[in-house]
Amino acid sequence: MNSLFNFGQTLLHSLEPERAHDIAVKSLELGIFPHASEPDDKRLKQTVFGLDFPNPLGMAPGFDKNARVAQPLLDMGFGFVEVGTLTPRPQDGNEKPRIFRSATGRAIINRLGFNNDGNKAALRRLSQHPPKGIVGVNIGANRDSEDRIADYVEGIERLASVASYFTVNISSPNTPGLRDLQTPQALNWLLKRVQAARAALPKPPPILIKLSPDLTEADTALAVGVIMAHEVDGIIVSNTTTSRDGLRDVDFAMEKGGLSGRPLFARSTRMLARVYRLTEGKLPLIGVGGIDSGETALAKIEAGASLLQIYTGLIFEGPPLIARIKRALIEAMERAGVDSLAPLIGSDAEDRAALG
Repeated sequence: MNSLFNFGQTLLHSLEPERAHDIAVKSLELGIFPHASEPDDKRLKQTVFGLDFPNPLGMAPGFDKNARVAQPLLDMGFGFVEVGTLTPRPQDGNEKPRIFRSATGRAIINRLGFNNDGNKAALRRLSQHPPKGIVGVNIGANRDSEDRIADYVEGIERLASVASYFTVNISSPNTPGLRDLQTPQALNWLLKRVQAARAALPKPPPILIKLSPDLTEADTALAVGVIMAHEVDGIIVSNTTTSRDGLRDVDFAMEKGGLSGRPLFARSTRMLARVYRLTEGKLPLIGVGGIDSGETALAKIEAGASLLQIYTGLIFEGPPLIARIKRALIEAMERAGVDSLAPLIGSDAEDRAALG
């Protein structure tokens, strides 16, 4: 079974990246995937922004763009899944090829451009077969939208019945001008309208904001200030980067798009620690970027993350990475003599924030 569903060396590395991704999603739909072998250790449980997570490891958005395989991913052992990015209207995204991999760099560059079937299709799938677990919904704006903030509002209004939480994605580098919504004035107006839309719902879900790792330290502080002022429930640090620091594969580095994977780890973890300090540990953070081992997962927790998300690491390490990360976190708790992750969260944020 594992040979048919393999994100790593045998499947994904032998095929064109987007084709390999499509096959992986299809294998999940067909039930061809490795199930978690045992229940999660109770020490991994956390309650974050009002939701009970069985473990802190989530599947990042981008894999299940169209909400087709949330339940199979949960069955693999993830503590939560985030689907999307979803836009009000379906869109094809950018021209192919638009995903590139570097085996030597353990990295991916994508310039997909929010290719998805649209909110209505995702709503139908999640309503017809409700997943048994936490499923976040990552929302974005259509490329040709005349009012991008209205697109986020529409996403919240339409998908609230199936979303455990929402992630407002304003940090993808693959939709021209989208990152401008991270500036204080634009972010302030966005959050006013988003929070108003949420408040009008019968059961308002948590709202998270996903930031770019390419924000300057000063701009990060400004964005976090606006986010805190609007009482957003959490921050995801971070999206992909346009930086090519640390890449040795010259041809790969020349591709346009957002870089994920191992080269993103230091940049995103440093930013995570800085955001943790800016929020004084009062706002839950999800750490993303370059997690491909138990050691890097633990580093994100110690930098300030309450929860984690992976994707690119899974491409290169395969499904066994899920269990390895959870085992590493349990071992870290045992070394520290604690019975939950809480004492470890942010324990190394000061040093991590100062790096680089």
